[in-house]
Amino acid sequence: MIEPPIEKLLKKVNGNVYLLCCLVAKRAKHLALTIPAELETSEKKEISIAAEEVYNGDVVPNKLI
Repeated sequence: MIEPPIEKLLKKVNGNVYLLCCLVAKRAKHLALTIPAELETSEKKEISIAAEEVYNGDVVPNKLI
């Protein structure tokens, strides 16, 4: 099962699938570049961490469309 659920993530970006995809991908790439050593020892991949950050409200888009 995917955690957090996609439906709940979409609510964070007003249902905009494209915005959610770009936001999570950009944050995951940033994590991969800034903390690669921590990601190697972590059980979670950067995409999962990025999705959790969006769900928790730690990462938000600049402007919701």
